[in-house]
Amino acid sequence: MKAAVIHEYGGPEVLKYEDYPDPAVGPGEVLVRVAAASVNPIDTMWRAGRTQEWRTLQLPAVLGRDVAGSVLRPGPGVTGFSAGERVLAWAHHTYAELCAVKAELLAKVPEGLELVAAAALPLVTVTGNQLISVAAVPQSGQSVLVSGAFGAVGRAALFTARSRGAKVIAGVRKQQLEAASSLGADEVVALDDEAALTRLAPVDVVANAVRGKTAEVLLGKVKPGGVYASVTGVPPNAKEFPSIRTVAFVSKQDANTLLYMANAVAAGKLTIPIDRRLPLKDAAAAHAAVEKGGIGKVLLVP
Repeated sequence: MKAAVIHEYGGPEVLKYEDYPDPAVGPGEVLVRVAAASVNPIDTMWRAGRTQEWRTLQLPAVLGRDVAGSVLRPGPGVTGFSAGERVLAWAHHTYAELCAVKAELLAKVPEGLELVAAAALPLVTVTGNQLISVAAVPQSGQSVLVSGAFGAVGRAALFTARSRGAKVIAGVRKQQLEAASSLGADEVVALDDEAALTRLAPVDVVANAVRGKTAEVLLGKVKPGGVYASVTGVPPNAKEFPSIRTVAFVSKQDANTLLYMANAVAAGKLTIPIDRRLPLKDAAAAHAAVEKGGIGKVLLVP
């Protein structure tokens, strides 16, 4: 098969489109013909070697966590999946024409959801959902500020918080204010507008997806006894707010959550914007685009 492979850590240019061995399909796995994979910021960090303190890659390596495609064949012991079925998953080694995926991680693509577009969903929608449903756990009627609400993880978190009956405030940039009205939040606030942030009343929960000074400021916007849950770690000033429960959250693969979120997208209740679709051979260009930031999802199509 063809794959985008790295033989060393470095910039986007280390991604090489080349022949690579087909994946072995073990017990409990399904061989998937990849229709598309998507590029996540964590992929660029792995490629650059910025995760080596907690995870090293066995080089040469195929990156990628998101996949959508069709079943080629189930492996030994797998039931519930048949050849030709459309599937998606938060998996591993997805920048390739073929991918072996644990059956327990696979969800079937809902009717009405384009197969290639489905590749944009797994990591970001599961992460956004779990940031609310597992880490923050707001009660109906509570106020939840979702920072980075215009991004993919933020959109998924905002949708999940609204589904739980929370009053949701979308935290975005000033340049995103007008467009953010389409997110369905009860209120929108520009996090880079100091006056607007000062006027913002304290909230029960902050579901955080941003970094830096803004993340520290938002910790001070949580009511005593409230929750600050973050996918970017706990801010260094957390010790100044002992009455606030802080959660440095790391999401986990979950096919049921993925299916729930995919159904929401198929029903038009949630939108995860796709900026561009590039051939798999252009994985280096895709990484360069994602590292610049400020865009929707980038898909790689074999």
